[in-house]
Amino acid sequence: PDRAICNVEIRGHQGQVGGGCRTTQWVVICSKRSMNLKRMMPPPRLFTAIIWFTFAVSEASASLFGVPSSALSNTSSFRPKKSALSLVDQKMRGGSDGGPKGALPTSRPYLPYTLAIRDSIMIAHSFHGHPSFGPAGGMHGATYTVDVEFASASLHPECNWVIDIGVASELLADVLKKYNYKNLDEVFGEGVLTTTEFMCRAIFDGIVEKLKEKYGKDGDKNGFKGWIKVSLWESHKAWASYEGPSTL
Repeated sequence: PDRAICNVEIRGHQGQVGGGCRTTQWVVICSKRSMNLKRMMPPPRLFTAIIWFTFAVSEASASLFGVPSSALSNTSSFRPKKSALSLVDQKMRGGSDGGPKGALPTSRPYLPYTLAIRDSIMIAHSFHGHPSFGPAGGMHGATYTVDVEFASASLHPECNWVIDIGVASELLADVLKKYNYKNLDEVFGEGVLTTTEFMCRAIFDGIVEKLKEKYGKDGDKNGFKGWIKVSLWESHKAWASYEGPSTL
């Protein structure tokens, strides 16, 4: 009468986990046959969890993450490998140039400092009668508001800026004059669909080239190195953007 009886049923099941390892899953069912069970033992759910954990640790041939138990002693296997993102992040101001050339990130790295400038252009273009564009397939005009963001990991060591705002504005204006008051069908040639997204990339490439010319000519090793984002606003309802590192 002073003892509580607990029947334990254990059913083993072998199953595959990540990495081709095998582990043992245990199902434990407990039932009490004494009114004194609560006083003598943990609650049934907790008791079940304790037994499950004990068998899982002792019998499993792989970790919960699909890593072979033999690899657990080798901590180097958990060291993160350099990604394309980290390589570009190193190239931001103050970083090194390590890593293979041409490795591009899939998303923007964390760069806390940002400077943004704005300009606008008026253009004419068509989509060459492409049926997907409906009425816009014919010749029409558009006015784009152009926003450009310059982001970097740190400020210029002497001037405490991301980039000289005057230089940035001049560079953007110099790029935009190629398109301002122009027919884009003539600028890019017949058959090129000059969508807003396409123009974001064209302006981005132009800014990158102007930066190379500017700082290559001046020999300023502390010239802007960071991330550039170009956004074109068709209206307050619709816009597009393109972004990437300034060191392509």
